[in-house]
Amino acid sequence: MQKDAMLIQLGYAPNEALVKQLQAIEENTKGYSKIQKHIMDLHDHLRVDGSFIALSNSENYFKIKVEAASTALAQEAHEKIQHFSDKFKVTVNKLENKETYYIIGFNH
Repeated sequence: MQKDAMLIQLGYAPNEALVKQLQAIEENTKGYSKIQKHIMDLHDHLRVDGSFIALSNSENYFKIKVEAASTALAQEAHEKIQHFSDKFKVTVNKLENKETYYIIGFNH
């Protein structure tokens, strides 16, 4: 997938700085080419719960933000993230005391 298309799908207006940030995230995400499609699929699945995947401003990783409108929807989002991690062998790190995860990469 082209970087501009991926940024648009994640809700960004592509520009040079965002393309460079996405490039750094791709290079830092272990096995990125194997999980890229699954990351975008997860983004689509999470949007119904009010959650989403974004570019992290502090780390060179994709972040998953759980911003559900209810506890039930938040639980559903957490279950989707766990399923994504288990099914596609993707390492995700949940930040302590936050509703945020980082996608670290493919875990063979």
